[in-house]
Amino acid sequence: MSDLAPAATLLTAWQLRGRTARNRVMFGPHETNLGRRRTVSDRHVAYYRRRAAGGAGVIVVETASVHDSDWPYERAPLAGPGASGSAGGWAAVAAACHEEGALALASLGHAGGQGSSAYSQAALWAPSNVPEPAGREVPKAMEDEDVAAVVDGFAAATRLAVAAGLDGVEVNAGQHSLVRQFLSGLTNHRGDGYGEDRLRFAREVLAATRAAAGEAIVGLRLCCDEMAPWAGIVPEQGAEIAAGLAPHVDYIAVVRGSIFTTWATRPDGHTPPGFNLETTRLVRGAVPDGVAVVAQGSIVDADLAERIVADGTADAVEMTRAQIADPDLVDKLSRGEAERIRPCILCNQTCQVRDARNPIVSCVGEPSSGHETEDPPVLSGSIRAPADVLVVGGGPSGLETARVAALAGHRVTVAERAARLGGRLCTAAAGGGRERLALLADWLEAECRRLGVTIACGREIIADDVRAHPGPVVLCTGSRAGRPTYTTEEGADVRTAEQVLSTPRGELPPGPVAVWDPIGGPVGISVAELLAGHGREVALITPDLLVGTELARSGDLAAASTRLLQAGVRLEKRSVLTRVTPGAAEVQDRFTGEPREVKADLLVDAGYRLPDDALWREAPEAPRAGDAVAPRTVYEAVLEGRRAALDLVGTGIS
Repeated sequence: MSDLAPAATLLTAWQLRGRTARNRVMFGPHETNLGRRRTVSDRHVAYYRRRAAGGAGVIVVETASVHDSDWPYERAPLAGPGASGSAGGWAAVAAACHEEGALALASLGHAGGQGSSAYSQAALWAPSNVPEPAGREVPKAMEDEDVAAVVDGFAAATRLAVAAGLDGVEVNAGQHSLVRQFLSGLTNHRGDGYGEDRLRFAREVLAATRAAAGEAIVGLRLCCDEMAPWAGIVPEQGAEIAAGLAPHVDYIAVVRGSIFTTWATRPDGHTPPGFNLETTRLVRGAVPDGVAVVAQGSIVDADLAERIVADGTADAVEMTRAQIADPDLVDKLSRGEAERIRPCILCNQTCQVRDARNPIVSCVGEPSSGHETEDPPVLSGSIRAPADVLVVGGGPSGLETARVAALAGHRVTVAERAARLGGRLCTAAAGGGRERLALLADWLEAECRRLGVTIACGREIIADDVRAHPGPVVLCTGSRAGRPTYTTEEGADVRTAEQVLSTPRGELPPGPVAVWDPIGGPVGISVAELLAGHGREVALITPDLLVGTELARSGDLAAASTRLLQAGVRLEKRSVLTRVTPGAAEVQDRFTGEPREVKADLLVDAGYRLPDDALWREAPEAPRAGDAVAPRTVYEAVLEGRRAALDLVGTGIS
C-alpha cells in the first residue's frame, strides 16, 4: 500500500499506462448540454479544445450512456447502439485535444435509477425497486439479461472510444451512476449474487472495460462517501471498495454524493474547497502502488491544488469548475501569473445545467465558456483607432466593459459614485456562504488596473458629462430598490437587503427580524443565514411552497433549507407580506387569505429591484449594460458589459 509522501508538483508530467500527461491538472466530466441531440457535437469540440489550449493535462469528456436504456437528460451523449454520431464527435475531440497537447478520455456511465423516463418513455433500470428521492420514480429491478446488456455496453463503448482515438475511458461510479447504486446498501437490496457481493457488478464492468481498452487508460470515478451512513457507503468502506476495484484501473478519482445528497459532489461556496481530502487520503493509503489517485472536491485554487500533489495526498487534481471560469488557468500558472487567474466563485449559477431548462454550460465570470463556437474572442490590441471610453459604474458590468475595452487598446476611465468598486457583487459577498463573490470583483478591478484603466471612485456623472465626453460612454449604473408591494406604518423599520448587508451587525437594531423574500433566490436566504448566525431571531417570509425555490438551479435548494432549519430560522411559507408595523410584519396565507402577524422589529426587503436608469433617461444616446437595463444576475451583468465593449472594439477596427 502507498504511504503519503511528497511525490511531484502540479505542473510536472504524469505517466498513465505509457502515456504522458504534461501536468497533473484534470478537466473532469460534467453535464454541458452542448450536444446535438445525443451526440458529442462541434460545440463540445470547441469547448474541450479551449481547455486543452489553456494547458489542461487530461480532459475527460461528458459522460456518455453506454446503453439506450439510459437517457438521463435530453442532450446526454449516447455511446450505446447506433452512437455513430458520438463516435465521430469523440474522434474530433481527441484530435483537438491532441493538437493542443492534452490527453483525452471518454467518461462512460449509466444513470440507473437516477435517470429519467421522460425521454425514453421506458422504465428506469436499477439494482432494486428503490425510488429516487427527487423524482420519486420506482425503477425496474434489473434482471440477469439487463445486467449483461449493460456490462456489454461498457465494453462496446470502450472499443468505440479507443477506435475514435481517445486515450482511454473513465467509468462513472460516482454521482448519477448505476455502478455506484450496485455498490451501495441504499439502493442495492438484491438477494442474488449481485446483492450478496455488492462489488460484483462493478468488477464485471471494469473487467469488461479493461479487456476492451487494450493498452488504453481505464479510470474510475468512485463515490467513497454517500453521506448517508445508515446504509450508504462511508469513507472507510469507500477505501475498501477502491482497493477491491484497483486491479482493474489505472487511476481512481475520489468523489462523494448519493441519491440523498446529489448536491454534495460539487457544492457551492457554503462548503469549503478541498472538502474531500480526508477521504482521498484514506483511498491513497488503501490502493496499491501503480494506481493513481485523483483528488476532487471544489479544488478551485492553484495553491491548494499544488499542496495536494506536493504532499502526496493525490497524484493529480480535478479542477473542472476552475477551468470553466478560466480556461487558461494552467497556462497562467506555467507563466508564473497565478494572480491573473480568473477565480471560480463556487456559485454554480451557470455551470450546473442538469435541469429542465436545458441551459448551456457557462460561467458568470467567463460567459464565453460553453459558447466558444458563437462568441467572438476577446483579443488584445485589436483596434487601430483607440478612443477615450467613459464607463459609468464600477460594478461587475462596468468593470468587464472597461477590462475588455482596455484589453483591445482603448483608453478607459471608470467613474463610480461609491467609495469602492464592485457594486452589489461586493455587497452580496457579505451574505452567508457568499464570501467568494468578492474574489470576482477583486479580479476585475486588478485586471483593469493592470491594463491602465483610470479608476475614479466617488465621482458622480451627470448628463452634461455624458454629452461633453469626447469618446464613447457606456452606462453601467446598476439597480435601485423596487416598489414595495406592501404598506409601511410610521415608525416601522424597513431596510433593503443591500442596506442590511452593508451595515455592521452591531449597528442593526436589536430584536426579531423578518426577511421578505418574494424571489426565492440567494439574497433572502443569505441574509437570513447571516443574521441567524449572529444570534438574531429570524423569520423568512416567502409566498412559495418552499423557501429558496430559485436555488434549485444551482443545486443549493435542499442544502439551504437544511442550513436555515439548523440555524433556527422560522420559515413562513405560503405567505404574502401586506403591511409592516412597528414590531410586526402582517402577512396573509397565499391561498386562504388568512391574516397573521410575524414578530419583527426590523423588516428586510429582499425583493425585486429596478434599473437605476435616471442618467440614461437624460442621456438616452449612451448604451446601457447589466442591471441598468434590467436587474438580473452577475452573469448577465458581465456578459452585457463584455458585449458593450466588443461593440466598441468593432467600431475601432473599422
